[in-house]
Amino acid sequence: MENNRKMVPKRRFKEFQNAGDWEQRKVKEFANESSLKGHTGIEAKKLTVKLHTRGVEKADVKIQGSDNTQYYIRRAGQLIYGKQNFFNGAIGIVPVMLDKYESTKDVPAFDIDKAVDVYWIYLYLARPEIYEPQELNCTGTGSKRFHVSDFLNMPVTIPRLEEQQKISKYLKTYEYLITLHQRKLDKIKAIKKAYLSEMFPQNGEKKPRRRFKGFTDDWEQRKFSEITAMHARIGWQNLRTSEFLDSGEYMLITGTDFKDGAVNYATCHFVERERYEQDKHIQIKNGSILITKDGTLGKVAYVQGLSMPATLNAGVFNVEIKDETMVDNRYLFQYLKAPFLMDYVDKKATGGTIKHLNQNILVDFPVVMPSKTEQKAIGRYFEKLDNLITLHQRKLEKLKNIKKAYLNEMFV
Repeated sequence: MENNRKMVPKRRFKEFQNAGDWEQRKVKEFANESSLKGHTGIEAKKLTVKLHTRGVEKADVKIQGSDNTQYYIRRAGQLIYGKQNFFNGAIGIVPVMLDKYESTKDVPAFDIDKAVDVYWIYLYLARPEIYEPQELNCTGTGSKRFHVSDFLNMPVTIPRLEEQQKISKYLKTYEYLITLHQRKLDKIKAIKKAYLSEMFPQNGEKKPRRRFKGFTDDWEQRKFSEITAMHARIGWQNLRTSEFLDSGEYMLITGTDFKDGAVNYATCHFVERERYEQDKHIQIKNGSILITKDGTLGKVAYVQGLSMPATLNAGVFNVEIKDETMVDNRYLFQYLKAPFLMDYVDKKATGGTIKHLNQNILVDFPVVMPSKTEQKAIGRYFEKLDNLITLHQRKLEKLKNIKKAYLNEMFV
């Protein structure tokens, strides 16, 4: 035990507050490498460990070892890690669904003594402050590896089994909720993806496969330049970084402030009034549609919840609808955010790489449109799906932050 080192966590369950210090031990005292031989080569049902503690899953079937590569059987409940990426959080527990799947010696698995809770030791080792420093202990030429001998000699600070189990049970509740919200989020995203392909005409068709009741007319195709005007900060108006303010009355929106189809106002800078008034065409309001034209091309944001005057930084188009009696801004935003725009840009990039989205690329971009009434129905529908996605993303992020905080406070 190191001198003056605190051997109790910041947060502890009441019944263990007087249970004394946690003990420092080595992984080899309670973990034994599993070496049960399985199949060789392509015959093995393979598993792999994802980075950043994202679990254990089936390996890509395209990744094949040689015919004589030896694989080892992994059992549900074993602790497992990837030698080449342990310092990137490649650690997990073999799930029941992958019982008797196999991996090579590069993905070793361990049986854990009954005196140690396997989920607790996983949580302990799956913290960045534990696994990231181990990169210094990786050896080898080319791809460095964190070998089993080094893994087994890792020091851990451990409480009694009863306290481990209490911590595991408590944090499993958050893990369950995180998994639940992740599944809900994935389901809603899958629904939206499916509807994007069904509620817009495909491959030159004039009608979509899925439609709201009461709409039967053919859709019309228009060029982007026929229905919109695009404005951006021109060269001589460009800002110096010294003009970016941390606070102010005039917000500056940059493409890097886009997040999930919206503007993240928390990351925006500010500018002086004269810069805001410099060009009225890039003064932004609620309902504005923005497209990035530099950096990550074709990212789209719909402005809402804006509570102060705002202007654009370089690298972003302000899309202005020419006739709002014919085009619904929420519909156009959803159409631009769907894959159609980027598919079009990718085709234009044939024979080279477009690093800058010029207006002359966008002018002929085809936009298919139904009547204004049907546009509004489609725009509002996808807006509701986006709101549900945002809601679950926020809940998911909150749960992850709570779990992270507890991991910091409930472990030494």
